[in-house]
Amino acid sequence: MSYIEAILLGIIQGLTEFLPISSTGHLTVVGKLLGLISEENPERWTAFIAIVQIGTLVAILTYFYKDIINIITDFFRDNLFDRKGFKAQSENSKLGWYIILGTIPVVIIGLGFKDVIEGALTKNLYLIASSLIALGIILSLAEMVGKFKKDLKEITWLDSLLIGIAQSFALIPGSSRSGTTITAGLFLGLKRETAARFSFLLSVPAIAGSGLLELFEALEYIDADGILKLIIATITAAISGYLTIEFLLRFLKKHSTLVFVFYRIAIGLIIIGLLQFGIITA
Repeated sequence: MSYIEAILLGIIQGLTEFLPISSTGHLTVVGKLLGLISEENPERWTAFIAIVQIGTLVAILTYFYKDIINIITDFFRDNLFDRKGFKAQSENSKLGWYIILGTIPVVIIGLGFKDVIEGALTKNLYLIASSLIALGIILSLAEMVGKFKKDLKEITWLDSLLIGIAQSFALIPGSSRSGTTITAGLFLGLKRETAARFSFLLSVPAIAGSGLLELFEALEYIDADGILKLIIATITAAISGYLTIEFLLRFLKKHSTLVFVFYRIAIGLIIIGLLQFGIITA
């Protein structure tokens, strides 16, 4: 991997982590086109993706730092220092509980199927293309039936659990973490911007956990030059990720997600076409 390729991958990670179009899918396609994915050791590519995700975690923490500080402060106040029943707790404290509840499904499934997730099957471009198209269709259904009424303060424990279950489906490459969670939010009646905001906050524990775990496991086969490229890719992902969050939240205030539906279906069909013509291999 060259330094230019590291920058390119960082930009792609930051853009596609928050747009509902699948960061893993795009990175894997680009990685295969550039010959960066080893068939013998596909787990190294999984580790690279997970580590670069730390850059997008930095983007979330930077953009939502006030919200996160308020959630943590109120959560500890209402549950440790000035203990209250759940119904009497502040909106921020309740949101903290909802994020914890919504994180449980992805932790259970992520740890339970870790070997499968890191294996060669999840790098298969037919699987990625199918996931891109399938979730695009499901997202279009959410746009058709969604009521777009609920704000963040109106989210319930059931909403958070269902969105958390949806987040676990993002472990299927091509699905998209933001794609699955925003889609679930729309089905549950959330406003588009609210669905995206909760999706980003919910992603913090999952991205932090997977990134730090993969970083620890990847150190054994990353040399000094590789570490520098990882740092460059991660910083680039943080910058592009921050700008993407800002763009998407503004975009969803006035627009639907249908542009991403069309994009997902189109890119999925393009990947299948590239595979059929032998330009890239599955």
